[in-house]
This record gives sequence, structure tokens and C-alpha cells, in this order.
Amino acid sequence: MNISNWLPEIFLVLMGLAVLIYAVLDGYDLGVGLLLPMDSELHRSQMIASIGPFWDANETWLVLAVGILLIAFPQAHSLVLRELYLPAAFLLIGLILRGVSFDFRAKAVTGHRRLWDYAFKVGSLIASLTLGYMLGRYVLAFQTGWVAQGFAVLSGICVTAAFAYIGGAWLVMKTEGDLQRRAADWSRRAGWFAALGIAAISIMNPLVSADVAERWLSMPAVFLLIPIPLICITLVVLVDQYLKQVPTRDDVGCWFPFVAVALLFVLSFLGLAYSFFPYVVPGQLTAVEAASATASLQFIGVGVAIVLPLILAYTVFAYRVFWGKSTELKYY
Repeated sequence: MNISNWLPEIFLVLMGLAVLIYAVLDGYDLGVGLLLPMDSELHRSQMIASIGPFWDANETWLVLAVGILLIAFPQAHSLVLRELYLPAAFLLIGLILRGVSFDFRAKAVTGHRRLWDYAFKVGSLIASLTLGYMLGRYVLAFQTGWVAQGFAVLSGICVTAAFAYIGGAWLVMKTEGDLQRRAADWSRRAGWFAALGIAAISIMNPLVSADVAERWLSMPAVFLLIPIPLICITLVVLVDQYLKQVPTRDDVGCWFPFVAVALLFVLSFLGLAYSFFPYVVPGQLTAVEAASATASLQFIGVGVAIVLPLILAYTVFAYRVFWGKSTELKYY
């Protein structure tokens, strides 16, 4: 077997992996930004401290995913950016606003901390809504019309709720006391909207795409795939029941909501991947059709083989070093 023949699919899988890791890791710190309470500076400081060592590095995975799209699938990159140029600009604005406000809020001792907290919250909201909107447009293959736009808006709201869901779960794991109780309540409410978003995308996909309907509803696939939605429903219910009991005695199982919601993200992503693989752009461009020349992919592959393990290694190392409950964030 000649591995060169599989390079487009390999790069598609690597890009998908980068998107998934970004959704989980940057998803929770976007969620923490969304949940910043304006009625308590102490809680805001504790929440910022919980993501302080991680949030900037989490965005590395988005850079990697876009880099693979640009270099390995230039034709698809051109099509996606043409259709999503304006939302991509808003996404960058949101991410820039988050970065600037975080640094000024955490590293500069001034009387404008509350203002920068607002800016961090607004930046998180812009980025989350934009990412969800872009996902909705992508899932419907950039269709136009009121139905497609309405679905994209619904996707934006529900993805934002999903980020708040995992962000609240992260806070349950990383904090204690009153903030942990508030985070559990925030996460529960966000989880209901996130579940609505998963259900909406799951129903809409087969309705608008005959190919997706064939993949999910044909025999025996329907019986083999039914565990995915059942597991998702079970996870949502179990997380909801756990969050109702926070704080637990000795903080037992504080990690469970975050791990369960992260697994929910993984299952949702696998469902989308199954629906569209091997398309880079649903119904329009497959990995083979959009891929760069084989020689280019081979050259890029060397770089990815070096960079990807390094990113994984420092990500694991950072989380290992800063594991456990968060403490006050200080810069010297």
C-alpha cells in the first residue's frame, strides 16, 4: 500500500483532530469568559486564574487547523474563506479583544479592571457566536436563504451555550465554595441549550442532505450508530444530576462534569465526521479534490510530524503542572 495515496485523507483527519482539541480546550476558556459575573470581582478573579496558564496556548490548535486547511487544502480554504469572510473577521476581532483585555486585566494594576472584564466577556461572546454561526453555515454547505441563515443563527446560540456548558464544568473542577456552586448552576442551564443544539443539528443534517440521511438511516447503519445519540442523552442527564448535588462531600468526582461534557463534544464531532467524510466542504469538495500536490503534502507532512507531537507534549505538560484547584493568578 502506497501511503502517498492516503495523504489527503490523513491531512483531513489531522485537521479534524486539531479542530476537536480546539473546541474542547478553547471551548472551556471561552465558556469561562462568557460566564464572568459582573456582581463579584472576587469570583471574576478566581475564574480568570483558573484559565490563566492555559487559555493562550489553547488557541494554538485553531492556528494549526487553519494552517493545515490553507497549505494542504488551498482550494477548500479559498471557498471557506470566501463564504465566511465576514464572520471570520468578527472571530478575529473577538479573539483579539480577549487577548488584549486579559493582559490588561491580569497584568496591569489599574482602576479599569471591571472594564477589561467586560471586554473579555464581550470578546468571548463574539468569538463563540461567530464560531457557532460558521459551523451552521458549514454544515448546510453554505446554502443561502432564510432557513439556512436561521439555522446558522440557532447554531451560533447553541454552540455558545455548549462553550458555557463546558466552561461551567471546568469551573466545578477547578474552584471551590460559592463560585463552584454558581458554576454548577450556570453549567446546568447552559447544558439544556447545548442539548437543543445537538438535537437540532442531528435532525437538520439528514433533512437537507440525502447522502447524510443514507449514511445514518440505512440498514444496518442505523442500529450500529444508535448508541451515539443514546450515550449523548445519558451524559447530559448524568451531568445534570451531578451538578444538582454540587458541592459533593470532599469534592468527590468534581472532574466528572468536565470529562463527560468533553466526551459529549467528541461524540458530536465524530457524528459530524461520519456524516461528511471524506468531504472537506460538505457536498462540494472531497479531500482528494481539494488537496495540494502529493509532493507538497509529503513536504508538509514532515513539518506536521515534528510540530504536532511537540504541541501535544507541551499541552499535556502544562495541564500536568497546573493540575488541581486553581490559585491566585500573579505576574511578577
